[in-house]
Amino acid sequence: MERNDNPVSVEELDKIRKKISDIDLKIIEMLEDRALLVKDVGKIKRNKNIPFYSPDRETKIYEMIEKNAKGEFPVKSLKTIFREIMSASIRLEEPLVISYLGPEATFTHQAAIERFGLSLHYTPEESIEDVFMDVEQERADFGVVPIENSIEGVVNYTLDMFVNSSVKIVSEIIIDIKHNLLSKSERLEQIKTIYSHPNALGQCKSWIKKHLPNVALFETTSTAKAAKIAEKDATVAAIASLAASDIYALNVLARGIEDKSNNITRFLVIGKEIPKKSGNDKTSFMFTIKDKVGALYQILEPFYKNSINLTRIESRPSKQKNWSYIFYVDIDGHLEDEKIQTSLKEIEKFTVLLKILGSYPKNSRS
Repeated sequence: MERNDNPVSVEELDKIRKKISDIDLKIIEMLEDRALLVKDVGKIKRNKNIPFYSPDRETKIYEMIEKNAKGEFPVKSLKTIFREIMSASIRLEEPLVISYLGPEATFTHQAAIERFGLSLHYTPEESIEDVFMDVEQERADFGVVPIENSIEGVVNYTLDMFVNSSVKIVSEIIIDIKHNLLSKSERLEQIKTIYSHPNALGQCKSWIKKHLPNVALFETTSTAKAAKIAEKDATVAAIASLAASDIYALNVLARGIEDKSNNITRFLVIGKEIPKKSGNDKTSFMFTIKDKVGALYQILEPFYKNSINLTRIESRPSKQKNWSYIFYVDIDGHLEDEKIQTSLKEIEKFTVLLKILGSYPKNSRS
């Protein structure tokens, strides 16, 4: 449709609105047709035992949007619309349950909604372990847990959970972290204490020192838990998300109080099966090495020889014996890639333990 930037009369405005309404009706009709096809897909998946959520398919839809969007409608908004279409479609196929580190309005909750949309059922849990257990024991189809922050670093507890867990990483989510000071009070001067997750307190320490240098700081298990506490006392403030201000009826005393603007957190979606290759993937695995000179070099060399990019490597104490470590590695590519299979087979002889954690589509920002 050709764009017309000239002023229009009221009559012309009514005609344009009529055209928009006609398009809206067509959109509804097409979504109804899509829903019928989705139900057919659901029947096939159920009969063939095919997973109802396909991260590779989701990635291809977002790639299609980027390729075909002409610029009049913002690409980010198109992705948001299609996220909700896909969310409703999954619910038509099978009403999936998503477990996440709660309570409601945590950044993990925000990440879960960003990945799965608003149409699915969400179950908040008090600990990362509980989220893993929900997926393992099939109380939930998928779980969402934090893995690393650009300022505070890796979430060690999440890494440790993979040692004895059978779950797989099926997707990743990266979101901007915007911290806000929330309270029942309407005045900054009334605040005597601030509650929040220790990471959030650490990410806002310069702002706190400048604006509220004499307040007492208390750690909580989540930013949303802090908002719950602030809900009961006007002299208490919480550092939390804007979503928490709506849920717990708190005033926003200050927005964006994080000390660094490039504050992002990466989350993992965990499930039972490794998704299919999308064409732009990441593989995660863990290993322990034999105690001998040059062992780590022998592990890393095959990836160099096969031109495989290592995007992250972390080490954690194995907790089995002193000075024994588990290494966690992210590499570019999918487990189905021949060069990755060759490299993993080659390093296996140098490891005591080698465990594949998942192959999954990269987040577009990673």
